[in-house]
Amino acid sequence: MTDLLALQELKSQISGDPNGVLNSWNHSKHHCQWQGVTCDTRHQRVTALTLSGMGLSGTISPHIGNLSFMKSIHLGENQFHGGIPQEVGLLFRLRFLNMSSNNLKGEILVNLSWCSELRVVDLISNQLEGKVPNELGSLKKLVALYLNENNLTGEIPRSLGNASSMTELALAYNHLNGNLPKELGLLKSLSWIIVGVNGLVGDIPSSVFNISTLTSFVAVENMLHGMLPANIGLTLPNLEELELGGNQFHGNIPTSITNASKLQFLDLSQNKFEGQVPTNLGDLPNLLGLNLAMNLLGSNSAGDLSFLPSLTNCSRLHTLDFPLNHFGGELPKNIGNLSLQLTYLHMGYNNISGTIPKGFGNLVNLNILSMTQNSFTGGIPGDFPKLQKLQALDLEENKLSGQILSTLCNITSLYYVGLSKNSLEGNITRFLENCKNLGQLSLSWNNFNGSISAHIFGSYLSLISLDLSHNSLIGSLPSEVGKLKGLNELDISYNKLHGEIPGTLGDCSSLEELYMQGNFFQGTIPMHLASLKGIQKLDLSNNNLTGPIPQGLEKLMFLKYLNISFNDLNGEVPTEGVFRNASQISLAGNRKLCGGIPQLRLPPCITKRKKKSRHLLIIVISVFSPVALISMILLAYIIAYNKKARRHGSSSKPSMVDKLFRVSYHELHRATSGFSPANLIGSGSFGLVYRGRLYEHGDRLIAVKVLDLQKNGASKSFKAECKALRNIRHRNLLPILSYCSSIDSKGLDFKALVYEFMGNGNLDLWLHPETAEMMGSRNLNLHERLNIAIDVASALNYLHYQCEVPIVHCDLKPSNILLDNNLVAHVGDFGQAKLLASTTDSSSLQGSSSAIAVKGSMGYVAPEYGMGLQVSTQGDVYSYGILLLEMFTGKRPTDDIFMDGLDLHNYVKTALPEQVLEVVDPILLLSKQGDEIEEESAQVGLDNDDKKMECITSILKIGVECSATSPNDRMHMGETVRKLHRIRDGFLDANYINKANLDI
Repeated sequence: MTDLLALQELKSQISGDPNGVLNSWNHSKHHCQWQGVTCDTRHQRVTALTLSGMGLSGTISPHIGNLSFMKSIHLGENQFHGGIPQEVGLLFRLRFLNMSSNNLKGEILVNLSWCSELRVVDLISNQLEGKVPNELGSLKKLVALYLNENNLTGEIPRSLGNASSMTELALAYNHLNGNLPKELGLLKSLSWIIVGVNGLVGDIPSSVFNISTLTSFVAVENMLHGMLPANIGLTLPNLEELELGGNQFHGNIPTSITNASKLQFLDLSQNKFEGQVPTNLGDLPNLLGLNLAMNLLGSNSAGDLSFLPSLTNCSRLHTLDFPLNHFGGELPKNIGNLSLQLTYLHMGYNNISGTIPKGFGNLVNLNILSMTQNSFTGGIPGDFPKLQKLQALDLEENKLSGQILSTLCNITSLYYVGLSKNSLEGNITRFLENCKNLGQLSLSWNNFNGSISAHIFGSYLSLISLDLSHNSLIGSLPSEVGKLKGLNELDISYNKLHGEIPGTLGDCSSLEELYMQGNFFQGTIPMHLASLKGIQKLDLSNNNLTGPIPQGLEKLMFLKYLNISFNDLNGEVPTEGVFRNASQISLAGNRKLCGGIPQLRLPPCITKRKKKSRHLLIIVISVFSPVALISMILLAYIIAYNKKARRHGSSSKPSMVDKLFRVSYHELHRATSGFSPANLIGSGSFGLVYRGRLYEHGDRLIAVKVLDLQKNGASKSFKAECKALRNIRHRNLLPILSYCSSIDSKGLDFKALVYEFMGNGNLDLWLHPETAEMMGSRNLNLHERLNIAIDVASALNYLHYQCEVPIVHCDLKPSNILLDNNLVAHVGDFGQAKLLASTTDSSSLQGSSSAIAVKGSMGYVAPEYGMGLQVSTQGDVYSYGILLLEMFTGKRPTDDIFMDGLDLHNYVKTALPEQVLEVVDPILLLSKQGDEIEEESAQVGLDNDDKKMECITSILKIGVECSATSPNDRMHMGETVRKLHRIRDGFLDANYINKANLDI
């Protein structure tokens, strides 16, 4: 009866039973005959509950503890929530506990140690938290402990070394930290150690490497370091799987590894291994996968790839991965003799040279072939079309020449082809005609010519991305492009295409990104583009388009980037949708546009209604008295004059400072609690910054910069900042709310500037946290840093080229960049800003000088200022370049390592491109940092790391060019902004493997 009642209570807590499993749990049968229930024959007591994978939901009743004869619980792969009942610890006969793949929360039961008969504990893939209980080490009969994929924290208990029967330990995908306990070496029967994707640190204890029974050791994506034992293959003779990727191991790969002849998977990727790869890897006959990616292997010399010929003996090899190393030399001629089972081969981001040898056609099972970013020359081998199972071919960024094989697309399984950034040439029509099944095609940055054939598009039913940009294509874009219903991205920018933009583009219902800039398109922007409901980015700039902006574009709710600059558009600019945010649209170079939101600073539109007003004025004048007539004429003249003054930027225009509300000293005193030290949030060259709350003006949070007028130059700084901020407004400039020039409570002069409060402080505190607590909570990932870099560059570009009078900031550094709650950057502190005369060439410094000393900040000041040259926008570019290098290396320009002629600029320059890993901020190399993998590019595995390193290298190159010694060698901020946007777009685009949904 006790068991029956317990089962009934269990059923009562189950709220979902989609498969009707519990329909048999009724009084028509004895409970020992209920589905999933097993009883012993002698006492008819429940001994096993087996309901795995039944889709059950609800909670697990505490009455489960009343099934005192229970030996086996299998409730895995359901949807149970809540906690594991404490009463489970009362089942002293329990041997098997499986509650994996549910939504269970809470902590692991400490009293599981009372279940002294336990053999297997499987709680994989739940939401359990807290520590792994020390008490589990007392389970002498425990064979397997599976706790993967939870939210466990703390250290791995040393007491687990007392669980003498343990053979399998799996703790991966948690938040564990600390060292790997040396006590695990006491488990002499241990065959599995799976502790990957945690926060483990330190060396792997030598005792672990002495467990001769070990068959699988997986510790990927931790912070483990040290060198592998030279005799590792001798002490681990039964090893089948060694995966240490994503750590900080260094030194050489031990040659003894081949003594572990049972080895099937060897993953040493994303470490700091160096030297040559052992040339006897062919002694591993069972090797299935070899991953050496992202290390320091090789020396850019001819013998670096001498390990490849030996791999031809590994007849079962299906994955070979060695990109992002220092491998040089040519591929061995017998590369085609690798295993016929090979499905994945990636050797990109090295310095491999020479022609691609023939023989690849022998690898008939190859699915993925990536040779991107090397120095391959010559043409594409003629035997590539033999790879009939090939799904992705990536040969981008090499030095390939000649024409594309017209038979390449005879590979019917081919989904992705990447050939961009080579020197390929010829007419692409013949090649395109044969590619019927492609999903992604990138042919950009080559020398292709000819027109785009109209009948091509009718065959591309599966195409989702087409990039033909930066070539010499001519002719018009065929209207048949509208047949590409599944197209997600189309880039035909920077060619020589002309004619009208086909309205049928609006039929590409899946289109999210459309780039057509840098061509000769003419006519109007088609109204039908407003049918692209999912469009997010649209660039039609630098063409010959005329006419108005279609009103329908403002209804595109997902559009977040619109560039129609440098055309000949006219008419009124819409004010809704994307047009409501000046930072998301670019309209420059269209002098006939009017209206729009105030931030665009466009002239007002002259409407028909105003014309009617003028007619009305004439009628009124004709009937009014002479006195009234004169008065109205004067009034009309004043109105017309003011309109003209506003159009031409007359001095009568009220400045930004003039329009600010004024605050008194007493209001600011009250807002900051008497300028209390508790509200002090920063200090600068000329004063202190306080946090406050301005109750009289909307109860808003503010930052108050109080000038110390006793300091020499403080008053001048106040005037300079007011002058600089007089007429500027940009989303990436620190918004000024008010100012105060008054007398304080002691009768002394008081000057302060009031800014919008930035909740995330300044960039310096994020790049260089002052405390361990801040270090743990203030880590900017790659995407966030890149966004901030673009924000700052956009602000400088606005100051230099989009203000009525160019403004030079003169003191750009991390502490002057404030971050709001969304980590959007705002450039502040214009205390040293200079306004350039309109007649001054703001970007050239040849021979010009100035007696005015520019202080700036050490490490960020342009070198020409020290020689007396005048202030220029290129001085800001230098400061920005140093800032960019600091953001992505984590090193200040004033760090102690920079001495004896070495500075931050040369430190990075000498590392590009081969030694980028040695200078980049280590935080950026963590594989799982925040939500980077999900939010930055939706990439997986190594491909995300490839994109990351490509992105970082490109950014550092910009930083080096911006911080060049000679001002004339630096790029302009407009070019910097464009390049950074291009880098970010490339990084955020899902890579070809993820888009193809390939299971590598």
